[in-house]
Amino acid sequence: MFVCQNSIVVEEQTQLGDDSPREACGVVAIYAPGQPVAHLSYLSLYALQHRGQESAGIATSDGERITVVKDMGLVSNVFNDRILAGLDGHLGIGQTRYSTTGSSSWRNAQPVYRGAAEREFALGHNGNLTNTEVLANESGMLPGTIASDSDLVAELIAKQISHVSNHNASDGRELERALIKILPKLEGAFSFVVMDEAHIIGVRDPNGFRPLCLGKLDNGWVLASETPALDIVGAHFVREIDPGEMVIINATGVRSVQPFPTERINPTLCVFEFVYFARPDTQLYTQSVHHARVRMGEFLAKQAPIEADVVMGVPESGIPAAEGYAKEAKIPYAQGLVKNRYIGRTFIAPNQELRSLGVRMKLNPLKDTINGNRLIVVDDSIVRGTTTRAMVRMLREAGAEEIHMRISSPPYRWPCFYGMDTGTRSELLAANLTVQEIQEYLGVDSLAYLTLDNLLEATGANNAGFCSACLTGSYPVDIPVNLSKKILEEPAQQPQENIVQQSFSEIHE
Repeated sequence: MFVCQNSIVVEEQTQLGDDSPREACGVVAIYAPGQPVAHLSYLSLYALQHRGQESAGIATSDGERITVVKDMGLVSNVFNDRILAGLDGHLGIGQTRYSTTGSSSWRNAQPVYRGAAEREFALGHNGNLTNTEVLANESGMLPGTIASDSDLVAELIAKQISHVSNHNASDGRELERALIKILPKLEGAFSFVVMDEAHIIGVRDPNGFRPLCLGKLDNGWVLASETPALDIVGAHFVREIDPGEMVIINATGVRSVQPFPTERINPTLCVFEFVYFARPDTQLYTQSVHHARVRMGEFLAKQAPIEADVVMGVPESGIPAAEGYAKEAKIPYAQGLVKNRYIGRTFIAPNQELRSLGVRMKLNPLKDTINGNRLIVVDDSIVRGTTTRAMVRMLREAGAEEIHMRISSPPYRWPCFYGMDTGTRSELLAANLTVQEIQEYLGVDSLAYLTLDNLLEATGANNAGFCSACLTGSYPVDIPVNLSKKILEEPAQQPQENIVQQSFSEIHE
């Protein structure tokens, strides 16, 4: 059974005052007989809301049928007690989404649902496939029939289930067999949660680009993108799902399957999970993300010291690094910017004046901290730069005597194909300008980035394996020609003033 809210299709939106890289989504799956799985899924998705704010959805099963509810908006906007009461069942999956492929529309909200050969299943996806076009062509799918890479995977699974069911008697493991057949064909980044009427399944790609972990309830199991989604429902963290691993959970317990050939296993977790994406109370590679960010600030203070009166962080993910910088530099830390946590997503502003006001909608300076002081301002990254430039202008207007920017990651120079929304290379500030030119563009007195070696050291898991393609241009999974021609374009060879005006349009902010 497929149930939906009012089908709302929205135009592409943007977060004014947000220059940070944006992630694909957060996923959760729960098997818990006798417990309110829909409510537990809601709580887990609430803990993962930071990973995507465009849409949210939950699918549950009572053992005989699957019910899906999804809609555009935040988790708390999509679900209420009445809706959750209608999601019966002892197992379910959920997803909260930020679109990196496919439009921002109800059709692309997840979980994706399919019925095939008297079987039903639903799927939630975190990441981006790199061979979507090739797989669609090989499968004979007509242009326009597939809305996203997640939609493609669901179609492939449905076709495989139908094929297998036509030749074999049903034993309830059709979804598992279909995944084992389909998964090796997929390339790129994918952490999946999948369910049929009786099983939940978690899958992580052979590189483990995006996180996925396993937790234990008193009488059940939880799979989730991050450990806080386990904590909120009282689940005990068991372990991270290994790159290339598929975990099947049903009434008999947990089984692990390795559907990928050994030579494809190459752990490369996205390093920006530590820098920005993950919640500070998350554990990755057994390390505390918060403590890693504090260490980034400490390394940054050693690497790029400067005399100043106050260290301040840009909310939210810049704050732990700022605390670490202040501690190491022995300079007072103070809050200098107040963040409006209720801004949500806003429509694109039609002109520069309103775009500038959009930054103030999100951040406002504390003049008592800023006025007459030499500031060290710590942030996690600079992608396009327009928001940072507007923030610097606000700090100047608030009376800052000097502004020294310190960034707790290296310059962001290359687009991501594995689940981050960063646009083309010509849109990335550090791909077009030198550090000195960026300093001048931002209007700061000095600018320094953390080195890659120090960033990896700060994670506490330097040898565990990371993807840093957005910083180095070295991609662990080959990028097909159709994507590289479109996105891996060289920075425009234009005068600096034209590059700034054309390449960093706030329409993407």
